Amino acid sequence: MEPQSPTSAARAIETVFRLEAPRVIAAVARIVRDVGIAEELAQDALVAALEQWPGDGVPDNPGAWLTATARHRAVDLVRRRENYARKLAEIGRALPEAVEPVEPAGPDDIDDDLLRLVFTACHPVLSAAARVALTLRLLGGLTTAEIARAFLVPEPTVAQRLVRAKRTLAARNIPFEVPYGPDREARLGSVLDVIYLIFNEGYAATAGDDLLRPGLCEDALRLARVLSALMPREPEVHGLTALLEFQASRTAARTGPDGAPVLLKDQDRRRWNRMLVGRGFTALDRAGTAAAGAPGRYLLQAAIAACHAHAYAYEETDWPRIATLYGLLAARAPSPVVELNRAVAVSMAEGPGAALEIVDALAAGPALRGYHLLPSVRGDLLARLGRTPEARAEFGRAAELARNTRERELLLARARECGA
Repeated sequence: MEPQSPTSAARAIETVFRLEAPRVIAAVARIVRDVGIAEELAQDALVAALEQWPGDGVPDNPGAWLTATARHRAVDLVRRRENYARKLAEIGRALPEAVEPVEPAGPDDIDDDLLRLVFTACHPVLSAAARVALTLRLLGGLTTAEIARAFLVPEPTVAQRLVRAKRTLAARNIPFEVPYGPDREARLGSVLDVIYLIFNEGYAATAGDDLLRPGLCEDALRLARVLSALMPREPEVHGLTALLEFQASRTAARTGPDGAPVLLKDQDRRRWNRMLVGRGFTALDRAGTAAAGAPGRYLLQAAIAACHAHAYAYEETDWPRIATLYGLLAARAPSPVVELNRAVAVSMAEGPGAALEIVDALAAGPALRGYHLLPSVRGDLLARLGRTPEARAEFGRAAELARNTRERELLLARARECGA
């Protein structure tokens, strides 16, 4: 290791910690059995790095350094607790011995700390919103602001959810484990939602200078594949896996050499990863085979992604089918974002006029008021209708709302095109 300037070391530490924090927290949580304390110990490791790395240099394996430092502190904490309990016992105030839970070893066992962390954070003692927020914070490494953006809710709301969630898990003494039997089934929906949102944050970063955060995509896809192997008869697990395989296949084509975003219609589809596309179709077939009733929302989204994967050119896309699938998805899992996506498909299948009616209805409501993609889509529809001054204003508004530097630059460029 070679010494670095304080500025370069700080940048390296920030980058490494953002990437490695979920693994550090998961590894430590297995020791202390408390996700709140595990997060604090991970932060302690970050402080130690800030103190040592500027002088000693960034280690060759910084993630392992952070994990080892946090683990040492976790072991020290556990030892202090044991010594305290032993001293109490010696003076006649013995505390009940904590029984270490025995985790079954067998075909259903999951030896993956990250997955244990997901299932622990998705415990039913927490509300659905709190489960997703906490897991995104611990596993995805997202900031409170990024989670708020993903939820389209105020940042203080998310902060309160996170504090309450960690306190609840600690107060209820929730074990750090993967559940079995009915308990696992009860938590599966939240786990799938978490994995999906983690992937989305990697696929289109909420904030920052880069459009993509590949590490989050890789973690989410890996966890989805683990779940698929674990639950072969769950169609939504395979549906989510198929969706992520299809989406991940486009990664190389989604940005240019300078990191600027490339729109779907402009992507070089020869750069799409055909191996991942093939894996997506395999997972989609498994989902269809396992499905007994009406398709779930992840299976429907995977079917939409499959339509894009089938088309070797943008002009070959089956937009009427995509619009139909979005209609089914809107009925199965109604949300303003799904309706906005349906509008895009309708614009390609029926024309921008029909889609503008849908978007205007969404704009009249409060749900997507701070969502930058709403004015972005509306700007695109207005531009296609020849209403360029209005389109320019919408793209400018979208740029003001966007927090990702790359997206903001793209929206400003589209506004300038309308001006020209």
